[in-house]
Amino acid sequence: MTTPVNDIRGVLIQIAGGQLLLPNAATVEVLSFAQPEPVGEDAPSWLLGQIRWRGWNVPLVSFARLAGTEPAGAPVGTKVVVLKALGGDPKLPYFAIVAQGFPRLVTVTRDAMVLDSEHQGELPEAVKVRVYYNDDVALVPDLDAAERMITQVLRPAA
Repeated sequence: MTTPVNDIRGVLIQIAGGQLLLPNAATVEVLSFAQPEPVGEDAPSWLLGQIRWRGWNVPLVSFARLAGTEPAGAPVGTKVVVLKALGGDPKLPYFAIVAQGFPRLVTVTRDAMVLDSEHQGELPEAVKVRVYYNDDVALVPDLDAAERMITQVLRPAA
């Protein structure tokens, strides 16, 4: 059985106070959460630090903090999802986000996903759109914007 052309394989990632919907092709690996190495005192709260993964220092992001969905006192997370960075920076080929459990593979169909047109003006910089996926709210991250934000923190202008 083949997947119709309009369907996309995706992953739903639970974050504190919400969930993210990403293309499956963006995810590389899921790891157990380990305390990251800090990146500096002036780092924003959403940049938790860096983790070592396959010889790379990978920035670890709390997307819940970045998107403003994290309830006060929420646990950081139990899993880390490593994502491909799309910007082409050879020094930053990956970054990771904290998840509240294992991502769930889904098939995204036109019928299952509806744009939440009421809340589009309220979105943080690193969120492309807010959608209803099977009647649940999901955020579709703007991975390019997230990558730019990470790069701005890690490589401030001279």
